[in-house]
Amino acid sequence: MKTKEFSVGPKFVMGHHSTEELSKLSVKKAYIICDPYMDQSHMVDAVLQELKKAGAETKVFSKVVPNPTIEVIAESISEIKDFKPDLVIALGGGSAIDSTKAVLKVYTESEKVAKPQMIAIPTTSGSGSENTAFAVISDPSKNEKFVIIDESMVPDLAILDTYFTMTVPPAVTADAGMDVLTHGLEAYVANGATDFSDACAEKSISLVYQFLFEAYKNGENQFARGKMHNASAIAGIAFNNAGLGICHSLSHAIGAFFHSPHGRINTMLLPHVIAFNASLEEKEETAVAKRYAQAARVLGLYGSTPKQGVRALIYAITRLAKQMNMPMTIEGLGIDRHEFEKMIPEMTKRAFADACTAGNPRAVTIEDLEAIYRAL
Repeated sequence: MKTKEFSVGPKFVMGHHSTEELSKLSVKKAYIICDPYMDQSHMVDAVLQELKKAGAETKVFSKVVPNPTIEVIAESISEIKDFKPDLVIALGGGSAIDSTKAVLKVYTESEKVAKPQMIAIPTTSGSGSENTAFAVISDPSKNEKFVIIDESMVPDLAILDTYFTMTVPPAVTADAGMDVLTHGLEAYVANGATDFSDACAEKSISLVYQFLFEAYKNGENQFARGKMHNASAIAGIAFNNAGLGICHSLSHAIGAFFHSPHGRINTMLLPHVIAFNASLEEKEETAVAKRYAQAARVLGLYGSTPKQGVRALIYAITRLAKQMNMPMTIEGLGIDRHEFEKMIPEMTKRAFADACTAGNPRAVTIEDLEAIYRAL
């Protein structure tokens, strides 16, 4: 029997104002990577104040863009080479954290220096990037997204401070939360799933199903925000170990060409991917269908057969998305139908080659992926 591994990743500190832990660090120079909003809204000040208490010299790089690009990462690498920090902090959503991972990987390998301590402080409850070895980088010149997977990119510490999530707009809360649900469900059925990753996947999807709509509807509910922050990190542990699947592969290719929010694309794809993976069009009840039916039971959804359980799961996902006014079609995402159809051959090719495809529980062909795109 092939051996498997399970890694939890960084140390976690969680709770409202848990960023105060930064003041206890022994640090000389801290480099903070974030997006312009974190700087302009002065939310980065909460981090800078604690680093000042620790006596650290600080420098802020606030040029991170959604779907982090090679150009932005190169600019940060140039800065970090001169600054030579002993601590690097990623403050923001998945884009800021993925950018920081890429910056550190290139910086340490090109300069042949020891990796500075890395701390991730997520400001949205979505990517799970604060505790994974994954980073997704964009090359706009080629309309391409590529996934880097390297254990050296796992942060040393993840601070889950709900302070940063309390003002996240409802639409972003919905996008990020449905991304968490996708992470949990894909990890649960992925080829690399184990009892350990299952425990994390089950807990994450349960928390999302219980608390996402409340966090969307009432953003000031600190308890719901905290539960969603936990769900995001726990789902990250699940997929970091088990892998993902074609929902993410298909999503990466759409995002590279049409630049819609990643979580929103996942939400539109997820029902189609579940139906395909569970082989709903075939007569027999597959092992994957039974896995999805078990996930449905975790959420209190039942069917008299595994396929009915799968259909109940698809219905529940669609209903939750509609409750949060999320688009479920290409047109709803603001993508021109003819432009989308024109790009299907190239997107299909990229999705097939995507690193996430290997984790999918049902083997896929180019034709299978194309059929899912056309179903949208």
